[in-house]
Amino acid sequence: MYDATWLLRLSARRRLRQLAALDPAQAQRRVLSSLIHRARRTRFGRDHGFSTAWSLDDYRARVPLRDYDGFWEAYWRAPFPRLADCTWPGLIPWFAVSSGTATGTTKYIPVSREMHRANVRASADLVTHHLANRPESRLFAGRVFMLGGSTGLERQAPGVFSGDLSGIAAAAMPGWARLRYFPPRDLEAIADWQVKIERFAARSLEEEITGIAGTPSWLLIFLERLIEIAGSRRGGAAGRIADIYPALEMLSHGGVAWAPYRDRFAALLDGSRAETREVYPASEGFFAVADRGDGEGLRLLLDNGIFYEFVPLDQLGSERPDCRWIGDAEPGVNYALAVTTCAGIWRYLVGDTVTLVDRTPPRVLVTGRTSYMLSAFGEHVIGAEVERAVAEAARAIGATVSDFAAGSLLPQETGARGGHLYVVELGAEGSGPDAGSKARFAAALDATLCRLNDDYAAHRAGGYGMDAARVRFLPAGAFAAWMKSRGKLGGQNKVPRVINDPALFAALQAFADSHDGTEHGTRRP
Repeated sequence: MYDATWLLRLSARRRLRQLAALDPAQAQRRVLSSLIHRARRTRFGRDHGFSTAWSLDDYRARVPLRDYDGFWEAYWRAPFPRLADCTWPGLIPWFAVSSGTATGTTKYIPVSREMHRANVRASADLVTHHLANRPESRLFAGRVFMLGGSTGLERQAPGVFSGDLSGIAAAAMPGWARLRYFPPRDLEAIADWQVKIERFAARSLEEEITGIAGTPSWLLIFLERLIEIAGSRRGGAAGRIADIYPALEMLSHGGVAWAPYRDRFAALLDGSRAETREVYPASEGFFAVADRGDGEGLRLLLDNGIFYEFVPLDQLGSERPDCRWIGDAEPGVNYALAVTTCAGIWRYLVGDTVTLVDRTPPRVLVTGRTSYMLSAFGEHVIGAEVERAVAEAARAIGATVSDFAAGSLLPQETGARGGHLYVVELGAEGSGPDAGSKARFAAALDATLCRLNDDYAAHRAGGYGMDAARVRFLPAGAFAAWMKSRGKLGGQNKVPRVINDPALFAALQAFADSHDGTEHGTRRP
């Protein structure tokens, strides 16, 4: 296949010069001004007086923070599926269907043509930073493998479709990009995830795969099955990813925290020349990409049709929160992220929490979800602490993690104490540890939480308010089976890390019971 990387390299050099000269605050002011001007004649624009010249302070004073439910009820529900000049000019052609990770509630997120183009530009920035780090790259000498959800779209109305974001991207993909894209159309339309995995793996062995992208949990399932299929073709030799995809040079991941999976992927990619590069995509927009090393923060895309605000967590729900923007957000503070975008969402609370780690240029770490906090007893354990504790517990017993979820167990009788329950599926190499190893996992997890979170440590001190964290271990493949039982099997669906919905957490525990989940730690009250 003809190597087209040199064309991308020229574009990357121009983009790197633009980024080097970019003033973050000035870029964000321009984006906001452009968005307000574009939407001035929409219903939302008329409701909020967009026809006049506004400052940032005016914008914050006149437009309230809203979450999805607020937009749905006030602007989207009545005209759905034909949102014409509603919150964005023209007709919205696509809706990204999001299951709502913590609750399972289906959401329809508008995707305008401008947002689709912004997503394409964001992907180009990912390639730009990869080429900057890998001058000898031949990324476009082969095919880039996108392990996404179903590309089948549902027709909601004439000219209006809904489905997975990956399906929207595939439907609007230009012809030149499809030449370097895998899978081909006949495979990407397969709806059954298990069939798709088998067919993808077999066909990809016939291609030169230079890049692969997806959610870590589903990438793990795919790559492990790929090794099995490649091994069977070679007479049973398991092989390595480095042998199966020798040209692989980039693995792009996003959607869930990387920390619990880092060791597992390091083992899978042993001997490979591939680098891992994190991205921050969402149904609402593509927010950031890694321009430096693993764990060093993701660079916000400041000139790509999205305006960012940062809301102190303790002020969520207050009438006039002290919102920050890129000009005055403070590093090291845990904020709820709000965005204004070229798809017609205005001061919209995404549901993620982030921390700014650099200002020049602005980089963030995703620390969890606003709903991803365990605090049934006032312990205030955030998602990032949960992720790190699980990763360190696995490392303590020499194992890796395939998937996990956590929730609160409330006391069921007088005098009993509650606590946290972690339902964990270890990697294949750790799927059968002995009772001692499992107990050490539970102890290390609890100790890590005590070290990371003072409130948790105070509630655990002397068994004052909480029992030690408990852990139930599931066999390999159990979480995939649970997701399938919920109709959520596939690359666009994520296992909820922290479950605050009692019914959903009870359903997971019942599933664990049926799969012989073994509990370790202090006995359940």
